[in-house]
Amino acid sequence: MIIAGEYSFNNGATHLAKKHPELLDEVYGVIGRVDSATCKTKTSKEKTMRGRQLFSPFALNKCFKDEFSPLGWRNCKVPCSYPTEYYRPGYKPDLLNKGAFRDMDFVKNMLGVEVQFGKYAFMVYNVCAKMTIFKKLGHINAGVEIVPVKRFADQMSTGVSYFEQFVWDLQHRGVSNIDIPVLIVGIDA
Repeated sequence: MIIAGEYSFNNGATHLAKKHPELLDEVYGVIGRVDSATCKTKTSKEKTMRGRQLFSPFALNKCFKDEFSPLGWRNCKVPCSYPTEYYRPGYKPDLLNKGAFRDMDFVKNMLGVEVQFGKYAFMVYNVCAKMTIFKKLGHINAGVEIVPVKRFADQMSTGVSYFEQFVWDLQHRGVSNIDIPVLIVGIDA
């Protein structure tokens, strides 16, 4: 895979170059070693592209895991204990706190990496909520969000979000005082 674009959210590029240069090199190396051609395994059943061979997000995620894991990057999972004091009197929820968790794809030496080939809401959640939560919990101090550029996303199922859209929204949202430094990396096959 290639890196087609980068966007520094809340000084993410500067922070990573200063605090995590060796980890950023590992991230770049992983991206370069992922062979996207082996991931064009999904036959579309969608009306607008029936029968067309598409990139499989599942296969892509597995390739990233296969490259990150030998380098010591690990999934970071934290259990969730949901509050109950906000329910109205008499309401009894069914499956409260049974195995609930949040996880980050890869974490190493306080740097978190998310690889996202899903819907737009997941990209925003990763950078604007999840990474902030994982920082507050003491697992990371910065992040990298790896996402497809539009040309690559167009070769996946409909609805997959992309780098250009995500960057536009982050630019227009602005930075909040709780946001952490994140480098958004747009990749292509």
